[in-house]
Amino acid sequence: MHAPIGHFDNARPAPDCLDELTRPVADAVRHWRGSVPADQIVYVDTDPQWADTATFVEHYGRELLEQSANCVVVTGKRGGGTTLAACVVLSTTRVDVNGAVRRHLGARKASFAPMDTATGETGMEYGGITPVGLPEGWPILVDPAVTDLPYVLVGSGRRRGKLLVPGKAFAELPQAVVLEGLGVA
Repeated sequence: MHAPIGHFDNARPAPDCLDELTRPVADAVRHWRGSVPADQIVYVDTDPQWADTATFVEHYGRELLEQSANCVVVTGKRGGGTTLAACVVLSTTRVDVNGAVRRHLGARKASFAPMDTATGETGMEYGGITPVGLPEGWPILVDPAVTDLPYVLVGSGRRRGKLLVPGKAFAELPQAVVLEGLGVA
């Protein structure tokens, strides 16, 4: 199969390679619902040594910089309660944690979750966290620039491998909210 974006030697429909994914991501693909068929989600095998964005685009295609998204886990605190959420923004932007995220979560304070919290709560590897397969009930905040792209490169749950997902599918994830102003330059 030829990948819809980038220059990858090994691209397959995600439902055909569930063993390559972490359990939560594989379960999400296995039980996929929405207007985008699961076989339009593509798994590409990538070398973990190229996992960081700058080296990744050098190796797999510079055009991917404009077609890649980061998924970061944030915490919102109010009183004694804490809410975990995920934010999906283009890799050329950053998450407006203290503005858009804090307001949307109704939090007094919002910040990036510590690495051990992000990996422990998601069951995914640091550097590979993806919005596909996040814990049930988590808010998933998505910048509209992500949903506007035909395909978006995101993590696969592991540092090895990535998912190529039609942009509109992010708006259909459970608990997803498309939030203007989430990603800022």
